[in-house]
Amino acid sequence: MDTERHPSSRNTVAILSRGDAAARSNATPQNSRFVRVFEALAGVGIDARPAIYDESFTEAVRDQLLGVDGVLVWVDPIHQGKTRADLDAMLREVATRGPLVSAHPDVILKMGVKEVLYQTRHLGWGTDTHRYDSAAAFRAEFPSRLRASGPRVLKQNRGNGGQGVWKVEALPNADGIVRVLHAQRGSLPEEMPLEDLIARCEPYFGWGGCIIDQAYQARLPDGMIRCYMSAAKVAGFGHQLIKALIPPPPEGPDAPEAQPGPRIMHGPGAPAFQALRRSMEDEWVPQMMQALDIDETSLPVIWDADFLYGPRDAAGSDTFVLCEINASSCFAIPDEAPAAIARTLKQRLLSTRKVRTG
Repeated sequence: MDTERHPSSRNTVAILSRGDAAARSNATPQNSRFVRVFEALAGVGIDARPAIYDESFTEAVRDQLLGVDGVLVWVDPIHQGKTRADLDAMLREVATRGPLVSAHPDVILKMGVKEVLYQTRHLGWGTDTHRYDSAAAFRAEFPSRLRASGPRVLKQNRGNGGQGVWKVEALPNADGIVRVLHAQRGSLPEEMPLEDLIARCEPYFGWGGCIIDQAYQARLPDGMIRCYMSAAKVAGFGHQLIKALIPPPPEGPDAPEAQPGPRIMHGPGAPAFQALRRSMEDEWVPQMMQALDIDETSLPVIWDADFLYGPRDAAGSDTFVLCEINASSCFAIPDEAPAAIARTLKQRLLSTRKVRTG
């Protein structure tokens, strides 16, 4: 493949996602789950093509990415036992050789990991949050915090799909015994010695470097609000009645009552979420960028912040508690988001071209 980028009035972009060799051979914009993104990019004059990735054909993907102006990445931190370690190394190399990469792996490590909950705990979206940097610190500090503070939620630093997220509560009149519930779908509550839970979580330090510990939010049954962002602007919302960390009914985790509700998508102007929108655009995102040392042009072209309802304030209004930021693979997205992605990417590619041409 010719990997030299030739001057053109149209920018070229690769949309990168995981798949096998057959998926790579058969991929087209029309049969992609990102078809609406492809259409929005074409609408602003950007030529986009799918780039299917697997570790077994990294070199072919690298050659493809070096031949485009930009790369949009949709790859989960963990997928069927595979991590992003090799992919992130390749994306860093590609970025140093010219193409714009979003989200860049170094930006993900700042904002798309659970540690962001600790680094930004002082913002309006924060709550009682702690970080354990080692198994020894976790073993020494967590038991007393659990006894003093009520139910907690433990989160491995990197993960998706509820992997490595646990609700933990001490059982009354049962010293050293805890009830735990994993956030992965189909999980059942377990009772075990706290020491066993600590041992179960220790491998998280090897993969993610730390464990984050947050206060459990009692309004979890009211649902989760996903605030979709394109760079620093809201691109839409999704509200879902989630079931993660909520014990299943007596019929079990496969019962209809145990399944999460649909995520109801809304545009950025949805009246119910304007207070959250103002907080995100005017306060929290600028404050996050300052706290994490991220400039606006480095923010992902699409990312989301997941919020739970916090305690109501003195006026009876809702508050919001950040429980996660997704920057590695933010999908599905609201109908309005592809156009926002296209606008943001076009602006960045134009700015990059102006810098290169002087």
